Amino acid sequence: MATSKTKATMRATVFHAPGKVAVEDRPLPQPAAGELRLRMRAASLCASDVRVYRGEKYARPGVIPGHEIAGVIDALGAGVASYAEGDRVVICPVIACGHCRFCQVGRRNRCVNRRTLGYDVDGGFADHLLVPAELVALGHVLRVPDELPLDVAALTEPSACVIASLDLCAVAPGSSLAIVGAGPMGLLHVLLARAAGAGPIIVSEPVAERRAIARRWGADVVLDPATDNVPARVKAATGGYGADAVVLTAGVLALVAPALELVRPQGIVNMFAGFPRGELVPFDPNLVHYGEVILSGSQNATSDQYRRTLALLPVVPHIDEVVTNRYDIEHAPEAYASRLAMDGLKSLVEFPGPER
Repeated sequence: MATSKTKATMRATVFHAPGKVAVEDRPLPQPAAGELRLRMRAASLCASDVRVYRGEKYARPGVIPGHEIAGVIDALGAGVASYAEGDRVVICPVIACGHCRFCQVGRRNRCVNRRTLGYDVDGGFADHLLVPAELVALGHVLRVPDELPLDVAALTEPSACVIASLDLCAVAPGSSLAIVGAGPMGLLHVLLARAAGAGPIIVSEPVAERRAIARRWGADVVLDPATDNVPARVKAATGGYGADAVVLTAGVLALVAPALELVRPQGIVNMFAGFPRGELVPFDPNLVHYGEVILSGSQNATSDQYRRTLALLPVVPHIDEVVTNRYDIEHAPEAYASRLAMDGLKSLVEFPGPER
């Protein structure tokens, strides 16, 4: 009598609905032609994942979250010749069409037909990740430098988003930068702006612990918005002009108008954070008009910004301190709880393996 084979499974965190994620068994994926599979080593939780959990942003019910990921290739589909089993890699999670106007000019993060790992397609909060053939063909599977540990490499995606923000703001050596919010992304702005030679770097943050970290990681001026006159202090630090660029890294509507008071004439204000859908905020348009201020936003990053980020991360001081909370896959839902409670900085799900 024939015996039935037991299908191989893996453990995965699954998003079902706002406020509901659960660790479950899922079939172990097998790569088809053009695909490859990763044995996951690290996946960090993004603020956007938290917004999905809160119901502020869409993700497909039943999807495996996780787009800030690093792992090791452990299986290749037919026809994949440019990678090998054992390669340590990170993923640019944007599945772009490659044909629209934005793709044609190298802005795949703005692709009008894009899909994204962790939202539309299963991501990396699982023992294994099946990388779609489109991502492989686009070159969105990037090898990790030998000197970069994989738990730090999982910060490539958020760090590339920060590089995109700094590029948008034209940050260069000697540029003054005001950062509103010193959560994980605000602090990554401090680290990467300092690595780019920016200065002075001014941070406004209400939480004392995060102010202390910003100061230790290289901010020149650290302000408490509850007690400091932030616009006056920013102008004092910048020769009376205001900052060359202002980045709002906290998705708080009440902070938008004050951010416009920190920038110099002809400066740039970047709405880096995401905000609740459908909400509006008033501000004085004359600050933009008479100041000739550029008001913009940035979201995700280009493949070149991912490449540059991977080259930079091994030499960025304190980058290994950005992750403060670590969980195994069975306790992955606790990563959401720690972020909701503002406990520490980045939360990371780690998976066992011999590779760093």
